[in-house]
Amino acid sequence: MYMARSIEPLVVGKVIGDVLDMFSPATEFTVHYGPKKVANGCTIKPSDASDKPRIQISGSHTSSNLYTLVMADPDAPSPSEPTFREWLHWIVVDIQGGSDATKGKELVPYMGPKPPTGIHRYVFALFKQKAMMGAAIQPPDARSNFSTRQFAADNRLALPVAAVYFNSQKEPANKKR
Repeated sequence: MYMARSIEPLVVGKVIGDVLDMFSPATEFTVHYGPKKVANGCTIKPSDASDKPRIQISGSHTSSNLYTLVMADPDAPSPSEPTFREWLHWIVVDIQGGSDATKGKELVPYMGPKPPTGIHRYVFALFKQKAMMGAAIQPPDARSNFSTRQFAADNRLALPVAAVYFNSQKEPANKKR
């Protein structure tokens, strides 16, 4: 019952479909920007997410499970490629279960949300690795035209084991007097 409830907001928010295929959550993780915990569909201002978040993956520190974290914005279509693509914000690999994502290997440095117009979804997808990735994994060529699904397939990652997303929109500029 818990698992069905935890995936429903991802379906309603079209994260399942636009970014990820249907999956069964198998791991829990939390994402915090300062004191604010990210919950599916919550709103976080770009200024509150400019620094990389704290991400805690459940499990014990003695666990041999390794994870890959991908953060992407599916609402940033590329003018040169009208098909649905994402803007990549962060990739961390070789994160040990029971630890913080910062203990992993940062493949693509963190970049906070910078939505130009409208409301953008920022998706954190967590994948379980089969083995240590180390130097075997190649970072994408660019942040634009990224596909979380394709990245997972190219690096032999199965379906995600957890995901969460938040919404963000451009903050109004300070009014000049």
